[in-house]
Amino acid sequence: MIEKFLQYISYQKRQSSHTYSSYRNDLEQFQDFLIEQFQVQDIQEANYQMIRSWVVHLSEQNLQPTSINRKIATLKSFYKFLVKNSYITQNPTLRIKPLKVPKKTPSFVEEQDMVKILDNYEFSKDFKGYRDKIVLELLYHTGMREAELLSLKEENINYIRQEIRVLGKGNKERIIPITPSLNHLLQEYVYYREKEFLQLPHTFLIVTDEGEPAYPMFIYRIVKKYLSLVDSAERKSPHTLRHTFATHMLNKGADLNAIKEILGHSNLKATQIYTHNSLQKLKDVFKQAHPKA
Repeated sequence: MIEKFLQYISYQKRQSSHTYSSYRNDLEQFQDFLIEQFQVQDIQEANYQMIRSWVVHLSEQNLQPTSINRKIATLKSFYKFLVKNSYITQNPTLRIKPLKVPKKTPSFVEEQDMVKILDNYEFSKDFKGYRDKIVLELLYHTGMREAELLSLKEENINYIRQEIRVLGKGNKERIIPITPSLNHLLQEYVYYREKEFLQLPHTFLIVTDEGEPAYPMFIYRIVKKYLSLVDSAERKSPHTLRHTFATHMLNKGADLNAIKEILGHSNLKATQIYTHNSLQKLKDVFKQAHPKA
């Protein structure tokens, strides 16, 4: 059943390889738990009490609520699939509720520090220098996800219309506008990449030092290297630049719905987390400027 479900999310739902691996790990961990704790070999036979016991077990291991909720979501998707295809008659996860997660304000880099990195830092004038800079610029200028950056191909870029076609979560496509400066930088990067590698066996835009398609840890190392140059970057992941993009756009007065569309969020609630950062800036301005503050 696990294999049938994984084939379903891979070929019909077209989930990413990262999601596929996460689902497999979660389901195999739960299956091992059933065997060890309840001597249940068949995952289809799990009931509400068994699943609830697993959630408690995970909590006792001090696993983060967000991680536990992801595993709960995996089980919900799995058993929904089993019911839909008549492998079982009742969904044992219906009464399972996600754990409460404390709300965190997204970490972002200050505007002056992004200027320091992107405009004042001297990137080397070769393939590696242009590659590192384009990784940072794309993540910050467009707010795209790391996975979206990794799947980007040159044919997704329209230099004339100055826009990028991105394939996001759930195979949803969206168009992101780019600035003339980023448009020019992309063309420079492609020139130096083609100069470095005369012919590549793939069409992915971002490549490693050896010309292979970039991978998550490779992108993370690039971002961490340059964000470490500034003090305001508490977190130094590619997702930090996505948060930074959204926060800076809001601070400059961008419409929340427009930011939602660019980020590829399915609903406005996901975008509203960035209003906390903007609200803090408004408070700072108020304290500084208002006579009665």
